[in-house]
Formats: sequence, structure tokens, C-alpha cells
Amino acid sequence: MDSEMMVVTNPTVNLRLTNTISSFEVMRRFNRGISIAELKGKLEMVVGASPSCMDLELFSVSDVLLQKMDDSEALLGSYPVDDNCRIHVIDKSGQISEFTDVSKVEKFELTDDAYNKRTDSARSFMKKHAVGHFNEEEMAKKKAESAARHEEQKAAADALSVGSRCKVQVPQQPTKLGTVMYVGTTDFKPGYWVGVKYDEPLGKHDGTVAGKKYFECENRYGGFVKPLSVTVGDFPEEDYDIDEM
Repeated sequence: MDSEMMVVTNPTVNLRLTNTISSFEVMRRFNRGISIAELKGKLEMVVGASPSCMDLELFSVSDVLLQKMDDSEALLGSYPVDDNCRIHVIDKSGQISEFTDVSKVEKFELTDDAYNKRTDSARSFMKKHAVGHFNEEEMAKKKAESAARHEEQKAAADALSVGSRCKVQVPQQPTKLGTVMYVGTTDFKPGYWVGVKYDEPLGKHDGTVAGKKYFECENRYGGFVKPLSVTVGDFPEEDYDIDEM
């Protein structure tokens, strides 16, 4: 007698639940035979939103959106739900959960002096183990390196003069030719900077940065670079023939 094969579908399914009211994800088991309207009633107890204000979206196990669950009379099992699929509840009422609304939470403030006296703080740990800016030897080394770089850039800047032809070589950028238009400190960043008018529109501005005019040039012909990136010399401007471009 031939035997018959019969596939039995598990009547229940384990689903992950997320919602727009909170950032929590929970796992719940549901009967595939309940309607979407009944499902919303059960979800009200989980997320706190009214069923009449819910929109449901079904996501796969890998969190790919499958479809909206907008037929209230359809059975949960009529949708492609498998264990570990996710149902996302969208609350259309716009309410804020008491667990996510921090406007009424009393703020705890600690003075800097009181924080310094604590022995269980991150600052205390860093002091004890000489981490970060509490490592005096490391900080002194970094300060010395910074001072050396500053002096190196200053020396390079002192060797430049406005009006000189130059070549600009910045790592990971093409070599550019231009004319030195400005040398010195700026308001937009600390240290020494060189303003260059490039021969081609390879710059970023017209000599104006953050509203301050440092030199004159056409838009996108101007740029600022560090002094060590600039080499002055006999770099004649190339004669670009319009007919060849």
C-alpha cells in the first residue's frame, strides 16, 4: 500500500517585534490562525500603541522588507511568516513612549571638582594608568613634535615670497603649477599657510575663505596649502592653445 507524504506546518510562529515608539526588539510567539486585526490587539499589549493607529510591515529573517500587512481580515499565516521574521509596528498617532521621552527626566549634574574627587570614574582610571593626556611623558613628546612641525612650517614659509612661481605637491593629489599670492597665518586654521593662484581651475575658491579675502584670483583657481608642499622655482606658465583643448 502506497504511503502518502503530508507536510505539517507549525501552527505557531516566533516573530521579532520592533516599533517606532521605542528602540527595543522583543520576541513573541503567535498562532498563524489569528487575523491581522487580532494580531494588532495583541501587539497593543507589547508596544502600547492603539490598534487603530497601527501600520504593520513584515520583514524577512535577514531584515528585507517583504510587504505591508494592511488586510485586517487576512490571517497571519496567509503572509510569508517564518520563525525569526520581523514585524515592524508603525504608530501613526505620533505619541512618545514614557521610556523614550527624556524631557521629564531629572538631570544629574556633577561639578568638575566633584568629578575629580571620584575614584570610580573614567578620569580616575586614566590618571591611575597614565592614559591619554594624563601620560605626561607622551604628552611632552607630542608637544615637542608639534613645536618642531610648527618651526619647520614657519621656516618653509619664511623662504617663500609673494609673486614667486611655484609647484604644489600634496600627497594623493596631482602636481599643480601656480603663483604664490599669500604667505602667513590665517583666520580659518592655525599655523602657516600659502595661498596659491593655480594656472588651471584646480583650486577651491577665488582667494576668499570663510568670508575673508586673502588674495585675488578667478573662482576655482585659488587654494591654500602648507608651506612644505610648495616649491618655488622657474616654472613657466604653460601656453594652453584653445584649439587643442
